[in-house]
Amino acid sequence: MALVEPLEPSAGGRRRLRLVSPADGEDLGEIEVQTAADVQAAIGRARKASIEWGETSIDERRRILERALRHLVHHQDEFLDVIVGETGKPREEALAMELVGACDALQFYARRAKAILADRTLPLHLLKTKRLLISYRPLGVIGIITPWNFPFLLALNPTVQALMAGNAVLLKPSEVTPHSGRLVEHLLEQAGLPPDVFQLLTGDGETGAALVEGGVDKICFTGSVETGRKVAVECASQLIPCTLELGGKDPMIVCADADLERAAAGAVFGAFSNSGQVCISTERVYVVEDVADAFQRKVVEKTAELRQGEAGESDVGAIIHGPQIEVIEAHVEDARARGAQVLAGGRRNPDCQGLYYEPTVLAGVDHGMRVMREETFGPILPIMRVRDESEAIQLANESRYGLSGSVWTRDKRRGVAIAKAIGAGSMVVNDCMVSYAVTEAPFGGRKESGLGQVNGETGLRGYCHAQSIVVDRFGTKSEYLWFPYRARKGRRLRRLLKLLWGTPLGRLLT
Repeated sequence: MALVEPLEPSAGGRRRLRLVSPADGEDLGEIEVQTAADVQAAIGRARKASIEWGETSIDERRRILERALRHLVHHQDEFLDVIVGETGKPREEALAMELVGACDALQFYARRAKAILADRTLPLHLLKTKRLLISYRPLGVIGIITPWNFPFLLALNPTVQALMAGNAVLLKPSEVTPHSGRLVEHLLEQAGLPPDVFQLLTGDGETGAALVEGGVDKICFTGSVETGRKVAVECASQLIPCTLELGGKDPMIVCADADLERAAAGAVFGAFSNSGQVCISTERVYVVEDVADAFQRKVVEKTAELRQGEAGESDVGAIIHGPQIEVIEAHVEDARARGAQVLAGGRRNPDCQGLYYEPTVLAGVDHGMRVMREETFGPILPIMRVRDESEAIQLANESRYGLSGSVWTRDKRRGVAIAKAIGAGSMVVNDCMVSYAVTEAPFGGRKESGLGQVNGETGLRGYCHAQSIVVDRFGTKSEYLWFPYRARKGRRLRRLLKLLWGTPLGRLLT
């Protein structure tokens, strides 16, 4: 089933794409692919709008976000209808993961941006006659390119941060889920955001490339490693910053002293939530041999209880993007061929009309299999037995990815120590998939999982230039280091250098 189908060009010559629901094949309408000329025109409008918007007070920006929050809460079912129809997610899952996160982002940055972005005065350790002021200035125009797995939340969250920092925003959502991007546009319109401060760009890779190449002041990209590399290269050529939130192959380490009931439940949720289409989903498990049988048995039991389907209550939804199910199937078949055992699932769900792959548990896996090395992005849980926690750490770090992961142990202090030993941007102890949900926490990957960080103070300030302003405190007629240079001045400086950096007293003073 193709979820995005090309159509005949529009009267204006733009390419058109028809959208199909992954859950039941229903026609979801069409979009036009905006061209490079369209993108350039939008950037021009945004550039003009950004000047006035950057001069608005944080309080005025806050009031707009608060109005958006109220509208979202009062019209949540209308938003859910679009998200569920476009993605095939269970309705309760879309509510919990898309709308709850969106509401939290709106309120968090509305309430805290003023303090986070306030001018800061810092004491100086050496130049006591000066005062240092750090002022967070908006960058200007921000290009945001978002994926299809959380099409509303991952579009709204960076948009909110960029707007609160005083920037204009151009959002290019995935062509697979453009209607969820339109929800962001609708929400901000209803909140009274001035024209052209936010603009939606619909289209595919052509439109995204035009945005990256178009001359904005920063790109925030969430998507594949391959595309992320291209974005990074283009941003580097323009000398503009970018944040890249890319793929993951997140490990789960189950220690010998873990609470196996909680760990098994966490493994099932971490692997199968959003049908495994989460960059921080649990994609490989390393369980210590002493508890492997009991852990594996509990995982299989809990997986058997999951419900999947198009109608009624369900736990595991559809595969949102058609080609992704082929990747999932390829990984499972490769594992089978190399000796892995399928303990649950292992096929498309024959009882479902749309793109549904059964929650799948694999045992007997190793690093020779694609499912343990490459991002699957589907409802697959491979479990590998290890000798001890040291081997688990070694194997967890044998990956080109480094986004997130989890450690499960009753000894929380030891859990933190193991977490620090993993080369990942974030880690969780005795839970999973909360790294992005903790709004205060900076989130970003290492290795091929990304560049830069989003969320929290770090993310919000990332949409600004931290401008340093040094102010003279006393206004004397001249400074000692100004002209003219004299030999006696040099002698005094040498004595001062020796005092400050060559004696115990000096080291105390500096």
